[in-house]
Amino acid sequence: VLVFIGACLQGIGGIGFSMFAAPLAALAAPVMVPGPLLLLGALVSLMAAWRERAAIAWPVAWRCIGGRCVGAVLAAAIVVALPGRALAAAFGVLLLGGVGLSAAGWKVAATPRNAWLAGTLSGVMGTITSAGAPPLGLLTQHLAPSAIRATVGSVIALGAVASLVMLGLAGQFDHHHAVLGVALVPWIVAGFQLSNTLARRISAAGTRRLLLLLVTGSALVVLGKALVGP
Repeated sequence: VLVFIGACLQGIGGIGFSMFAAPLAALAAPVMVPGPLLLLGALVSLMAAWRERAAIAWPVAWRCIGGRCVGAVLAAAIVVALPGRALAAAFGVLLLGGVGLSAAGWKVAATPRNAWLAGTLSGVMGTITSAGAPPLGLLTQHLAPSAIRATVGSVIALGAVASLVMLGLAGQFDHHHAVLGVALVPWIVAGFQLSNTLARRISAAGTRRLLLLLVTGSALVVLGKALVGP
């Protein structure tokens, strides 16, 4: 159910799969986080990017992908250096601050520097939690809906490869995790197929609201778990 709904959200808004599924999977099925969800997220993101490949903003995408690779490497060092709860709390606060500024009218321009920064943050968050889309959502929220879905999809799909490599080197992703991810691929396909119909019925303003709501929900769950979790 988590994979099906997450795939549908990803197909509609360009982000949403891991942001929806990761916090709940961490509670109900911890073995899914982060490796199998990263694998599934890469697949549904690739499907979204391919469906609307003509809309990919490649100058933004390539910089974000470069940043994502840097972030994946940094994540390995951060996991060793910082307690997990402190790291999660910091991410939650930063995300909520970004949503507040965006809702107040603050626009994150998709400049080369911002694209590299968003990609790097995405790489760190995605490698550690499997939910690396929020920084990309904030960066691209003012693009056309098709450009958001295609651009973010291409970044997550290619960036997830770097994250999975780093997890494999750290002993956190092996063939058992890969088999688990592959077993859930049919639900990815089913959820994404449903999004083909729904995506055409949501306006640019509706897509932006959906993105901000998903980022807010993800941030609150991450922050809450960091503050009250074991």
